[in-house]
This record gives sequence, C-alpha cells and structure tokens, in this order.
Amino acid sequence: MDELTAEDLMYGYMNGIFPMADTDGSLYWYSPDPRAIIPIDTYKPAKSLRPILNKNLFEIHINRDFEAVMRHCALPRNGEPETWISEEIIQAYCDLHQMGMAHSVEAYIGDRLVGGLYGVAIGGVYFGESMFYLEPNSSKVAFHYLIENLRKQQYELLDTQFINDNVKRYGAIEIPRADYLLLLRKGIQQPRSFVPDTPSIYFDPNQTEG
Repeated sequence: MDELTAEDLMYGYMNGIFPMADTDGSLYWYSPDPRAIIPIDTYKPAKSLRPILNKNLFEIHINRDFEAVMRHCALPRNGEPETWISEEIIQAYCDLHQMGMAHSVEAYIGDRLVGGLYGVAIGGVYFGESMFYLEPNSSKVAFHYLIENLRKQQYELLDTQFINDNVKRYGAIEIPRADYLLLLRKGIQQPRSFVPDTPSIYFDPNQTEG
C-alpha cells in the first residue's frame, strides 16, 4: 500500500480495523475477533491505585505533547528489539492529531513527562492505542483520568483492540466482533468532544479525588 495517511486511519477506525507495523516496517491491518473493550461505566480504580491518586504525585495534561507520548510508546520494552509503532505510523497519527482526531493524556512531574497514553477519538468512541511510563504508576494514573474524561464527555465506547494482562487490570473484556461493530457504528455517530472546555491543565493534582 502507499504511505499511511491520517485519512487511511480514519477510514480504518470507522470500519473496525487498525494498523500495526511488522519488524521490517511493513504495515498490516487488524480486526480481532473477539474484540477487547473496557466498559467505561463499570471501571473502578484498583484499591492499590487509590493511595497513589491521593498522594497527588502527577499533574495531568491533555495533548500537551502528543508526539512525545507516541515516541515513548514506540520504544522497545522488556528488552525486545522491535516495536509495532513505526516512524510511518508516528507521522500518520501526528497528522491525525493535528486534525483534532487523536489525543494523548499525559502525566507530569513538574515539567517532565513521565507517563501517558494516546488514542483516536471519533464521535463517542475512543480507540486506545498504547501507553508508557517512566515513573511507577504514572500510566495507571493517566488511564484513570482518561476514564474520568470519557465519562464527563459522555463517551460510549473505549476500544482496546486485543486482550492482554495489561488491559485486563483495567477491566477489559472480550466481545464478538459483530457486537463490537454494532457498538462502533452507533458510537461514531454521537457528537462528542474529547477535549473539555477547561484550561490546558486538565486535572490539577491538588483537586484529585480519592
């Protein structure tokens, strides 16, 4: 295929598919069956996370440095030499971000980015892509406030693609692809805004709920 574009990404997400790069940079599109989602309404932070939230360790921003979040997510993990997030994917998602359709939730200590996640928002659906952390629990706190934001903005569906141990800890479940596509078609028709009408500091750690 030609070089991946933001328009390709939009078409893919709206039709239930998403790209990943192979070790040689080749792109492939996926549509898992079953599909993993995280129910927004039933998510509850783990008991072990509540003390972390109460300590107010992190300041949470939305879209302060989207590309930096992607590049951190693209770094190899656990000694693995490869990543599915290629340079081509980074550029396409950054273009989508500039169009207002891809968003990051970021955790900071002072001015230092220490954790976060990114994904794509279409209508009332948020398609979670990847997360990273440089400080313990930073990505978990970023995810907690992702859910808080999705609730406040009345999103209907949080897609997490594949089931694994990481997303299971956030309450991920699997549903048949056919059911997912029904939820997807309904959700993308809902007019929603991911970015709230607030200052750039979205979650002031001094106002964090326990």
